[in-house]
Amino acid sequence: MKRLLLVLLLLVTSCTTGDDAVLAGSEFQLVAPAGQVRIRYDGDQRKVVKGLTGPSVMESGKTITLDDYAGKVVVVNIWGSWCPPCRTEAPELQKVQDETGSSGVQVLGVSVKESSADAPRDFMGNRKLGYPSIYDESGRSLLVFKGLPPNTVPSTFVLDKQHRVAAAFLEGVIASDLVPLVKELAAEA
Repeated sequence: MKRLLLVLLLLVTSCTTGDDAVLAGSEFQLVAPAGQVRIRYDGDQRKVVKGLTGPSVMESGKTITLDDYAGKVVVVNIWGSWCPPCRTEAPELQKVQDETGSSGVQVLGVSVKESSADAPRDFMGNRKLGYPSIYDESGRSLLVFKGLPPNTVPSTFVLDKQHRVAAAFLEGVIASDLVPLVKELAAEA
């Protein structure tokens, strides 16, 4: 019996040690308590987002990754050209980029569930959006936001300088929702 307990103890401890265990516990997992659509994460509640990458909507042949914005606060906006609230939200996100970009903030769009890159390219061009967007027809890039329902468009995640989620907005946003928050995060050490 003691031998069996020892074997079980070794199995359990081997599953919870090492680099993989540390990373698994530190990666972001969305939980919306009581159906909240605006969630703020402070300090040790913040968990990292890794692996967000995909082809650029506007620059053919270019791949955009979250790592391109190391050390910056990143506002990740999930949108679609077919999404009515996204039409209102997009110019607001451009305002955020214009007002806070020089202080180390980057807006990054992720265009999802499009049948071709033409519609999101036209969407961005017609609205004169200067921030980059990833084209993700299948929505697979959203897997980095574990727990995000696939129909939650628009959604916006605000990442601190270490690319940990500081806030989640599971609804449309306007500039005044984001500017004070990203300025606060940009001022963090």
